Amino acid sequence: MIKVGVVGSGTMGSGIAHVFAQYGYSVVISDLSDDILKKAINTISENIERQIKKGILKVEDKEAIISRIRTTTNLEEFSDVDLVVEAVVEREDVKREVFSKLDKIVNENCILASNTSSISITRLSKSTKKPNKVIGMHFFNPVPVMKLVEVVRGFLTDDEVVNKVVEISKSLEKVPVVVKDFPGFISNRVLMPMINEAIFALQEGIADKESIDSIMKLGMNHPMGPLQLADLIGLDVVLDILNVLYENFKDPKYRPATLLIKMVEAGHLGRKTKKGFYNYD
Repeated sequence: MIKVGVVGSGTMGSGIAHVFAQYGYSVVISDLSDDILKKAINTISENIERQIKKGILKVEDKEAIISRIRTTTNLEEFSDVDLVVEAVVEREDVKREVFSKLDKIVNENCILASNTSSISITRLSKSTKKPNKVIGMHFFNPVPVMKLVEVVRGFLTDDEVVNKVVEISKSLEKVPVVVKDFPGFISNRVLMPMINEAIFALQEGIADKESIDSIMKLGMNHPMGPLQLADLIGLDVVLDILNVLYENFKDPKYRPATLLIKMVEAGHLGRKTKKGFYNYD
């Protein structure tokens, strides 16, 4: 069984670590402080409890899963991992810095994967001396629940690396779908303009938030409305992705709605701050 490193212990990073540990992988997860990492382990523990209540896991599984996860604030402890999944903030400069550091630490056969939802894998790979080992491994929130892994082949990614990541994804009982490296890939290139248009509709007063979400749920059979989904993703993340699309395609259809920008500036980021388009108190 390969050893997995996860960089970043936020919503996505903790979810990714949880799933790998659940399926028997040894995981080391890193972040900037022990307090952040302690919060991540608590989140994983709470999510395992939910799985137990739903009958997905047994009570005795919890201790085994948690025991497979080790935390660290030092990336040097990634020297013996076989796969790293980077899950830090959706900013290219931050991700490139992480990849540059990892390149000097991991062994030559280690696969470097990014959980980015929109940023070029090919550009990220330029921060390493082994761009052929760099790939996108885009999980979806909540990671323990969502089945899709969008596997993004960079321009220089080896076929062997793509095949290995597909195999690993299947071992997690996920459904891997391989796509080429274009801004937003497929998932967010299609999804984000829809969410953005819903925000424009709200901004222009065409309908209230409940009506917009109800129309998409009942008329299009979506499990949740676009504004509810934006709150779940995080409005800051939605804005970051739209900015990536807008900057790369230079197409005004990706221009973020002013309302979205103002809400992010105000710190109303959705579920994680208890306030977005809806209140979550």
